[in-house]
Amino acid sequence: MSQPPGQQPPQGGFGAPYDPPPGSYPPPAAPPQQPGPYGQQGPGPYGVQPGPYGNQPGPYGTQPGPYSQQQPQGYGYPPQPAPQPPQSGGPRGGGRLRGRTGVIVAAVLGVALLAGGGIWFASDGGGKGEKPAVGAGHDSGQPNPSPSPTVDQGDGKGDGDDDGTVTPREEAAAVNAERKPGEAKLLWIQKGGVDLADGGEDVYGPWFAGDTVVTAMYRHITGYSVADGTVKWNVRLPTSACAAPTQPTADGKIVIGIEHTTASDASCDNLQMVDLRTGKLGWRKAYVRDGAWDGLSDLAMAINGDTVTVGRTSRTDAFRVSDGKVLFGKLPGNCQPFGFASGPVAIAAASCQTAADDHKEHQVQRIDPATGKVRWTYKVKKGWQVEQIYSADPIVVSLKQGEGKWGVLVLNANGTYRTQLSGGPGNLLRQCDKDLRVQGSNLDSCVGVAAAGNAFYMATGPVDVKAGEGNKVAAFDLSNGKFTWAVSSPADQALTPLRVEGGKLLMSLAGTKSAAGGIASVPVTGGDWSMVLRHPVAAFPFERDFINPFVSYSGGRSFFTHKRISGSNDEEVEARSIGAFGN
Repeated sequence: MSQPPGQQPPQGGFGAPYDPPPGSYPPPAAPPQQPGPYGQQGPGPYGVQPGPYGNQPGPYGTQPGPYSQQQPQGYGYPPQPAPQPPQSGGPRGGGRLRGRTGVIVAAVLGVALLAGGGIWFASDGGGKGEKPAVGAGHDSGQPNPSPSPTVDQGDGKGDGDDDGTVTPREEAAAVNAERKPGEAKLLWIQKGGVDLADGGEDVYGPWFAGDTVVTAMYRHITGYSVADGTVKWNVRLPTSACAAPTQPTADGKIVIGIEHTTASDASCDNLQMVDLRTGKLGWRKAYVRDGAWDGLSDLAMAINGDTVTVGRTSRTDAFRVSDGKVLFGKLPGNCQPFGFASGPVAIAAASCQTAADDHKEHQVQRIDPATGKVRWTYKVKKGWQVEQIYSADPIVVSLKQGEGKWGVLVLNANGTYRTQLSGGPGNLLRQCDKDLRVQGSNLDSCVGVAAAGNAFYMATGPVDVKAGEGNKVAAFDLSNGKFTWAVSSPADQALTPLRVEGGKLLMSLAGTKSAAGGIASVPVTGGDWSMVLRHPVAAFPFERDFINPFVSYSGGRSFFTHKRISGSNDEEVEARSIGAFGN
């Protein structure tokens, strides 16, 4: 197993902001339009400091990736080395160019070589144990929901394992038999259950809809009961999943990016709507990816109300989730959005063509998701690019300049400059889809960050296991950008912000072989943190098997999922793909 595809940013923390005019730091209540590092003044948001988080292997010390736990267990990321792909703002400035597979025609390969050879073409290969789906049309398919034969149905009849391997139900029962007072149950576990090519496949989701939690991988999308893990439905997708939004609609609909056909070099240019509550497939539609850079660009998908957007290097296409109607495509002018953040407020990042094949000037925009009308525009200082949208409400945006400078911009709801973050404990850390997946890279995909009200929270890392040191979660005041307080984790255990709920910041706490992990909380005003849901110490082997786990908390239960699964000799079939803790 190897480091996830993507680059680890250089080491460092928030540096001092640019030197503002005398007497203006903190920023004045009514700053001039586009002040300082995000307008016409100053050398950059955080000077020449080398960025917020290091190229260290992760918060668990020697393990790969910032949210890994202990040593790899034979599945996770592809075994091939991770080349260095171009970052956002490459030859056409918008999304990153990574993740296309298979045979590349000579013209496109020529473009890639002109770009410096930094584009990574991942091996797809198709599943070893599945026959290709028939047909390559773009009409809606309606396969009958049916349980996958290789997952535990939760019906007490076992899951077909007769080779002596431990079933998910047996593993959960063994953990619960060793529970200590105050520890929650390991409610259920499910395994990957799909025979994949050695390169593995990305996992999309989880999405929650009522009493169902849903994930998609390869040519399957599966809904599980949140209470006991029973497979409520399992649907075969027409082709392989290749992108998806982070959030569904309020009524439980998702639109997944799928490949054009089942061929190994198929483009990711189809959309498939799915009802997460029932597993019923809705409309399917193709859209045009025009030109080499568009064809190679990662997709940034988002859902805002009843609109799903598909952003890439030079444009965004929008469709109505309920019926697939095209809402808008390329907008007037030379500035085009290349991605949105999901949520009720549609905040987008846009790039502007200033010369042939050179989208270098970036903007932050609020756009009406139903019409494409731009409500307001904030022009990012030239040379700086939008990397991620940490939060759309409040508006918190990650910017970068090259590979050495990084800053966090805060805007008012009307699109005017509010402040920039500064100070804090240093070594701030977050991980995003671009580091965890081969295909798809949403603008709202980072873990380890959270924002609500007038505060922003971010984790530090990595944890130093050898030194017996934990990490911190730092809080910043969004009215002036200043660091306000931090909480520290126990030795060897990382705290990661999830979200704010009920006046408290919810965080996941990593477990160790001798200390319980789980869900913790701290008042938004700071202070001591406490456990909300304590996982069994005996569950550490289960938690450890999730390389870079994605931890969710919903309805009083915590869920572990992957961003990618791979393996050899059928390891990925037995790999634990999702599990839940609760009381």
